[in-house]
Amino acid sequence: MGMLYDKLWKRVMIGLLLGVGFGLGVTNPALLGPEAGGAFLTNWVKPVGDLFVRLIKMIVVPLVFTTLVAGVVGMGDPKRLGSIGVKAIATYLLTTAIAISIGLAFGIMLEPGAGVDLGEVAAADLGGEAQPLADRLFGIVPLNPIEALANGDILAIIFFAMLFGVGIVMAGDKARTTGAAIEGAAEAILKITTVIMELAPYGVFALIAWVAGTKGAATLLNIATLAATVYGACLLHLGLVYGGLVRFVANLPVIGFFRSILDPQLVAYSTSSSSATLPVTLATAEADLGIKPAVASSVLPLGATINMDGTALYIGIVAVFAAQVFGISLDLNDYLLIALTTTLASIGTAGIPSASLFLLATVLEVIDISPAQTALIVGFILPFDRLLDMMRTMVNVSGDLTVATLVGKWENELDEEVFRAKPVL
Repeated sequence: MGMLYDKLWKRVMIGLLLGVGFGLGVTNPALLGPEAGGAFLTNWVKPVGDLFVRLIKMIVVPLVFTTLVAGVVGMGDPKRLGSIGVKAIATYLLTTAIAISIGLAFGIMLEPGAGVDLGEVAAADLGGEAQPLADRLFGIVPLNPIEALANGDILAIIFFAMLFGVGIVMAGDKARTTGAAIEGAAEAILKITTVIMELAPYGVFALIAWVAGTKGAATLLNIATLAATVYGACLLHLGLVYGGLVRFVANLPVIGFFRSILDPQLVAYSTSSSSATLPVTLATAEADLGIKPAVASSVLPLGATINMDGTALYIGIVAVFAAQVFGISLDLNDYLLIALTTTLASIGTAGIPSASLFLLATVLEVIDISPAQTALIVGFILPFDRLLDMMRTMVNVSGDLTVATLVGKWENELDEEVFRAKPVL
C-alpha cells in the first residue's frame, strides 16, 4: 500500500479474519470448548499479540522524540510551531465536539437503553481518580526530561523535543552536527519500525483470536443494540465528518484518503491503542498522504495523546444509554452539559489507562447518575468493551490523520502529488 508498508493492510486483514475464525473455532464445543479454549487462547495465543504490542510501544518514544526534533530542525523557523500547534489543537477540539453530538443524536434516536435490565449485573470497581485538568496541563512541562522519556509521557516528550529542536535551530552552526545526528537517528528508528510492522499480521491474528474466542458473538448478543449504535455512529463520523473535512475544507480527494489510511486503521482496530499505532500512522502520513515531517511529527503524537473523538462519541451514547436504563429524562441543558464536560474532561484523562471509564464517571455525574449506578453501567459494558474500544481507537487514529492532513494543507506542508497518487492496494 505504501512505500514503507506495501500491502500491509491486506496481510493484516487476512490475519484479522483468520484470527476470528481460529478464536471461534478453538472455543467451539466440538473442539476445546469455551473454558479450555479460552484458557488456551489466553495462555498461548494472546502472548504473541502482547509481544507485538510491546515491540511497537518500545519504539514509540524514540520515534516521537527523534522525528519531532528532526521536523523542527528541518522546519528552520521556530515561529511556525505555534501556528501548527494552535491549528491542530483547535481542530481536534472541534472534531471532538462534533463526535459527542453525533453520539448523543444516535443515543436519542436508537434508544439502546430502552428495556435493558441491570438486575443481575455486578457493579464494577472504577478504582482511582481522574487526574485534574490543571495537573495534566502542568505535567506537559517535565521536571526531568529523561524521566519523561523513561516513563513514556508523550505530552512532556513533545514539549521537550520541540524545545530541543528550537535550541538546535537557534544555535546554528554550533549545533549542526547534533541536528544531523538526530535526523540520522530518526531514519534508523523508522527502519526498525519497518521491521517491527512486518510482524503486524501475526500480532493481529493473536489479539483478534483471543478477543473473538473469549468475548465473541455470544457476548455481543447481550448488548447488540448498544454495540450497533456505537459502530453505526463511528462509521458516520468517519465518513461524514472526516470525509467532509478532507473533501470540502482541504479540497482533496476523500476516496484516496481513506484508501491510504487503511494500514493504521486496521492496526488501531486490532491493538485498541492509538499510541501503539503511532509508528504506522507516522509512516502512512509521510509516505502515502504526503504530509511533511514538520507537521506529521508534531500533530500526530499530539493527537495520539489528546484526540479522543471515538471515546467522546462513545461517551455521548453511553450517557444517553444510562439515562434510558435508569429512567432519567434529559433536556437540552443536560445534553449541553454532557458535551461540554466530555470535551473538557477528555483533555485531563487522555493519558490514563481505561481513560473512558474515568471520563464516563465524570460525565454521568453531571446528569445526576450516582457512582453506584455508574458502576452498574460499567459492569454491564465491561465484558465486551474491548470490541467497542477497537472501533473507538480506529476513529481516534483516523481523526489524527485527518487533522494532520488539514494542518499540512493550511501550512503548505503537504505534497499534493503524493496525496493524489493512487495508492497501491
